[in-house]
Amino acid sequence: MDMTTKRRMIMTKTPLRMTFVGGGTDIPSFYRANGPGAVVSAAINKYVYITVNKKFDDNIRVSYSKTEIVEHVDKVQHPIVREALKLLGIRGGVEIVSISDIPSGGTGLGSSSSFAVGLLNALHSWNGELVSARQLAEEAVDIEVNILKEPIGKQDQYIAAYGGMQFIEFHKDESVTVNPVIMLEEHRRALQDSLLLLYTGRQRSASEILADQVREVGSHVDTYRRMGELASSMYRSLSGGEWGRTGSLLQENWELKKTLTGKISDAWLDGMYAAALDAGATGGKLIGAGGGGFLLFFAPITNHSEIKKALGMREEPFSFEPLGSRIIYVGD
Repeated sequence: MDMTTKRRMIMTKTPLRMTFVGGGTDIPSFYRANGPGAVVSAAINKYVYITVNKKFDDNIRVSYSKTEIVEHVDKVQHPIVREALKLLGIRGGVEIVSISDIPSGGTGLGSSSSFAVGLLNALHSWNGELVSARQLAEEAVDIEVNILKEPIGKQDQYIAAYGGMQFIEFHKDESVTVNPVIMLEEHRRALQDSLLLLYTGRQRSASEILADQVREVGSHVDTYRRMGELASSMYRSLSGGEWGRTGSLLQENWELKKTLTGKISDAWLDGMYAAALDAGATGGKLIGAGGGGFLLFFAPITNHSEIKKALGMREEPFSFEPLGSRIIYVGD
């Protein structure tokens, strides 16, 4: 960092995401040996906000669900904050505050990676550096996957950094291709209006479920390959104006995903899913690793009320977010 850089308050706004198909093919234990992996994912208008400001003294203050005040970066307990500060060479004299539109853990909307991307964006700006979406995604992957050894994939970091709706491919050589899904605006609106996002009321540990998946990848290679093919198929369908196929693609992906580990679904979730189909949904899935969080259904908008009534769950209205992580405030 140029020592003449003026330390200004920075605030970033980073979207959460929903994955439609292909989730799981982005874990290294699959794509490194059997790649490419592929997902179709979309950023949504639910956000993680990060504020970074100069602290009066040389300590580090971090405020999230708890507050830490420490004298040295190595004493920061929040692992992503600690490693991001170290990566960018920030040793003290900083305050970091985060808030989120959605509970910050266990909901399946990629909040951890959105936090990482938003934090890196804020810290780079605080250092007087402007970086690309690709660099933000790569650094977030490096922290979460390579340094912290989280048993997660790479899609969340990329969709948080890029925003929009993307077909993302994960290649054996670790390169990542990000392909925007180009749709007529009327088709995009029709797709969005046909989607229903419902909160199960459950939060769960994604790491525990994903760790099981990672251990058992070798037994499910053909299933992962088919899920990657579904991502390619959905990309072609959406790009070609056939957004109405989304329900059947979600349905097949969900049935495949449930076979990867017994922790992804259970009798209660299966019952809720069946009730939604009976009420008029043509397909759906649990967002994220499984076990809880949000259910996403595709259905004619005229059937949404019946589905909500049948499941008795809280709806979370949303819209697609065209932008990725961005700086929304720079102080004087």
